[in-house]
Amino acid sequence: MNLKQLEYFVRVAELGSFSKAAMIINIAQPALSRQVRLLETDLNATLLTRTGRGVVLTEVGQRLFDHSIGILQLVARATEDIESTRDEPAGRIVIGLPPSIGRRLTLPLVEGFRRTLPKARLAIVEGLSTHLTEWIATGRVDMGLVHNPEPNPAIEATPVLDEALGLISPAAPGEALPLSLADLVGFPLILPERTHSMRKLLETQAAFADLKLNVVLEVSAVPSILDLVTAGYGHAVLTETALAASGRPNDFRLRPLVKPSLTSTLFLAQSAQKPITPLGRRAMRLLRDLVAAAGEGARGGHSKLR
Repeated sequence: MNLKQLEYFVRVAELGSFSKAAMIINIAQPALSRQVRLLETDLNATLLTRTGRGVVLTEVGQRLFDHSIGILQLVARATEDIESTRDEPAGRIVIGLPPSIGRRLTLPLVEGFRRTLPKARLAIVEGLSTHLTEWIATGRVDMGLVHNPEPNPAIEATPVLDEALGLISPAAPGEALPLSLADLVGFPLILPERTHSMRKLLETQAAFADLKLNVVLEVSAVPSILDLVTAGYGHAVLTETALAASGRPNDFRLRPLVKPSLTSTLFLAQSAQKPITPLGRRAMRLLRDLVAAAGEGARGGHSKLR
């Protein structure tokens, strides 16, 4: 077993196809297949099963895939650490962003890297906070922004922005009067699935107050939630930053939630088990600056920097 074989195996597994992987890696397909077969021979195990549409991981293959991701990440991080001592930070870094803020931060994050870290290679992944936390803990993502993460010894999380939650409805004339949690019960709500951090926060507060929310639809994608609100299927509960990231905040009315005031906290998370590289420190600084700008730019001023 060698690193090149692991890299080939991971790429084939990710793409689900030897032909696609060979094209991406720029290697002949027979040579790629031979390297994966050698890996299977060394381990005395079948790692991939061929189907009519390509290949899928076996149970053993999935276990090796998980190990391989961590191994390749460690090797890349070691290389980056050595390279960074010679000159400005270099190497590859993977940053995770939640959908509620990802659209607003992706472009400035890419521009910031090209301007201040031209030798670095940036990869951005988007996912729910629960998924991002898991990916950071397992090494698939180097760092990311997550909402209200649960305690996890594998994650080091620092709060960077507090955001008030509000009820999102189609734009209408008149003042956007605050609502209490008890008032919220009277609205048909379009909320993310129960694993979503904001949904957990709402359900917990409602349970404390002995209230039951009227959830008519479960949708986790913010753009889709807002489309459904526009179409009249119900109301949403989001932050001003999420609304601003939609690109059409004027199409909606946001009514602050009070009694109690509900706040979602955005954290900057990284692995607690791996040393931070010079590139990682620069990336964290850039992320903090971008979050600060996003918080100040959200309409209504109901965001508070940490």
